[in-house]
Amino acid sequence: MLSTVFRRTMATGRHFIAVCQMTSDNDLEKNFQAAKNMIERAGEKKCEMVFLPECFDFIGLNKNEQIDLAMATDCEYMEKYRELARKHNIWLSLGGLHHKDPSDAAHPWNTHLIIDSDGVTRAEYNKLHLFDLEIPGKVRLMESEFSKAGTEMIPPVDTPIGRLGLSICYDVRFPELSLWNRKRGAQLLSFPSAFTLNTGLAHWETLLRARAIENQCYVVAAAQTGAHNPKRQSYGHSMVVDPWGAVVAQCSERVDMCFAEIDLSYVDTLREMQPVFSHRRSDLYTLHINEKSSETGGLKFARFNIPADHIFYSTPHSFVFVNLKPVTDGHVLVSPKRVVPRLTDLTDAETADLFIVAKKVQAMLEKHHNVTSTTICVQDGKDAGQTVPHVHIHILPRRAGDFGDNEIYQKLASHDKEPERKPRSNEQMAEEAVVYRNLM
Repeated sequence: MLSTVFRRTMATGRHFIAVCQMTSDNDLEKNFQAAKNMIERAGEKKCEMVFLPECFDFIGLNKNEQIDLAMATDCEYMEKYRELARKHNIWLSLGGLHHKDPSDAAHPWNTHLIIDSDGVTRAEYNKLHLFDLEIPGKVRLMESEFSKAGTEMIPPVDTPIGRLGLSICYDVRFPELSLWNRKRGAQLLSFPSAFTLNTGLAHWETLLRARAIENQCYVVAAAQTGAHNPKRQSYGHSMVVDPWGAVVAQCSERVDMCFAEIDLSYVDTLREMQPVFSHRRSDLYTLHINEKSSETGGLKFARFNIPADHIFYSTPHSFVFVNLKPVTDGHVLVSPKRVVPRLTDLTDAETADLFIVAKKVQAMLEKHHNVTSTTICVQDGKDAGQTVPHVHIHILPRRAGDFGDNEIYQKLASHDKEPERKPRSNEQMAEEAVVYRNLM
């Protein structure tokens, strides 16, 4: 099957895709039949991937319908799409499912799903930026009334046509998200959308071409078009833009499809001709992303191995772990993943991430331990009390009078040398880490 062998060739060659333009309404079965016909047509043309627009499942008449018709990603309706993927040996980008949250049914997510040719979900991205627009007497579209914003950055997903960065509609106006996807290896950026008529006329093509040019990526944007109900109309003009900013495929205003060839060697050539990412002045500016890491293994703390079950939070740059000999209840350590002895050895990105993570962990610990004060300390160098030559931040929840005349710093300098302070067992540390991991 394609989905099990594509990894060997995903970053090279030419690939054929289909981009679908729909006019969804509140009739889910009618919408599915329209999508099915397009997917079947794409299969006949031997496309490797099909892109459907935001709200491919439905567009409700009102707020209540938007909420009531929302569904789970593993429901019977979505199984029909998985079956189409299997039948036609094709990958699907399903660009904006009204995804029911069991814990908050009144506010579904707007979820971009990537389904492979075996019908398996490869990625789920919840739309980060919600479009709220209210102009009295003209238009009112408040997405936050019937949807909730996502809370996580989702790395680009490897597909048969290349590494694909996921976004939805309004996200296109926030270039940082596309920049982050590009820095994480994206070769293509996807923006399934339902742009309003007015904003589409003014900005649709300009925004898509800008994201393609500045990130040197293909941009794929499947769109809704036409009148969905008496109150809502979409712009259409689904398109594919190449990394030079040229529109290589486009629909008009009607329900239709367009097809494009993705040439990944062209991406490589343009990036070699215009190496703008190597010219970025990271010494003057940077993009910090609050991103959780998917890494699950143990990590090095100087010469020591920190087991995975002692680590309760990590990002691409930093990790947090429980202490072998805590000075206070809740005493934990935050450290960069790269083993360096001094704070000044860190890059600006590592430094920013280290202290942002420390702030997040502090907030969690104060809430969990019911305290309102914390000592945050870096012993930077041997003469400052550092005993492990790897930068780390001590985070110690504090209670009134716990160290008399604030003798905490003397304790920190000597706590791992005190024979009466026995190291905790692996089981004790792992148990504490589970609590904090769940809270984070």
